[in-house]
Amino acid sequence: MPRLTHDRTTWLTYVQLGLWGFFLYGFGPVVPLLRDEQGTSAAVAGLHSTAIAVGALLGGALFAPLVRRIGRGGTIWSGLAGVAAGVTAFGLLRPLPATLAAVAVVATAGMLVISGVAVVLTARHGPAAPAALTEANAVCAGMGILAPLVIGASVDAGFGWRPVMAVEVGLIALVALAARLFRVRLPQAGPAAAAAADPVGATPGAAADPVAVTAGAAVDPVGITVGAAVGAAGRLPRAYWIAWVLMAVTGSIEVCLSLWTADVLRSHAGMTAASASAAVAAIVCGMFLGRLVGGRIALRWPPAPLLLAALTVSLAGFALFWLAPVGWLAVTGLVVLGLGNALHYPLAISIALAVAGPAADKAAGWSAYSMGVGFGIAPVALGAVADGVGPHLAFLLLPGFIAVAVLLTVRLGRALRAAPTGGHRTPAMTGA
Repeated sequence: MPRLTHDRTTWLTYVQLGLWGFFLYGFGPVVPLLRDEQGTSAAVAGLHSTAIAVGALLGGALFAPLVRRIGRGGTIWSGLAGVAAGVTAFGLLRPLPATLAAVAVVATAGMLVISGVAVVLTARHGPAAPAALTEANAVCAGMGILAPLVIGASVDAGFGWRPVMAVEVGLIALVALAARLFRVRLPQAGPAAAAAADPVGATPGAAADPVAVTAGAAVDPVGITVGAAVGAAGRLPRAYWIAWVLMAVTGSIEVCLSLWTADVLRSHAGMTAASASAAVAAIVCGMFLGRLVGGRIALRWPPAPLLLAALTVSLAGFALFWLAPVGWLAVTGLVVLGLGNALHYPLAISIALAVAGPAADKAAGWSAYSMGVGFGIAPVALGAVADGVGPHLAFLLLPGFIAVAVLLTVRLGRALRAAPTGGHRTPAMTGA
């Protein structure tokens, strides 16, 4: 069984992802409040998710050039600085165009953080990368529990949601200061690895990053011969692209829940605006618990079957949430839903980066586009449907997303079993 070692660099990347999680999971409860404040429809308010999608695309395009210039560690810190700047603007500005632009800036910077953390942990932990990524996302979800609660308390006290944005900026500054005081540094990628990271088609150099090669080829966590799978031209394998689509679909589930759950709790379960905003933390609480336990389970179980189990739990939780006529039962369903959702992204991205091998930076850049697709299309579609039939009925789109994710996961398991076998292979990971 792979062993996961928690050094100071690992803990720092966990916390850095958690800083992004504070905004991401606090953003969903803010959208209905911002919609009321700006006097827009659900579909127009959903454009804020489109702004996240635009930012995700920009972040994916910027990741490779920034890694080439300032390394992975510098890119992550630059991303957090951008998050702080965007969050400040989001909290201060009121017109719709201004808040859309601010959200796009935050998402662009946030994608640099997500991509950088994923690549650093994959390179550092090799066969234990799925567990490391799951734990990192547990910290992200843990911070996400805090954000809706703070927003709900602030709204209930009459201060509104905007002062909470200052909390995010303060947390980023505090972590940056602590990292400097304790001299915790993030690893940097070599020039060749950064060249291979370019998601717009740069040709990887012959001397790939030795850290990425070690993580991908020597101890590949999904049992695929990375060198053979990626190919001489640096093309990403079929399994990567299935995982890419899977991330877009599961990302659609997560962002729809983040943006519109509070509306359903208000309209169907009879909760107040402040209570509904705080109750969104139930999803994140479930995700935190799921990722905390899932990190250990991921060391023992193949990722594809584990992902199928997680999707089944998500469907059960959604059914309980959607059918519940009262708030406490709906919140219970959200906790179960969060338990299932907990493993969607960590398992999908760990597979995607593992099969990419020495092209891990390139794969991370492209993965940002999958998130952009999920964040850009699904919430706007759900918002448009909600304007016609109400948010409760519109949420029936989510079981459809879950069904598609199940089919993609089955297909991904077959692709992993059919991968080239010319080198190292870990049989434990092919049980899908």
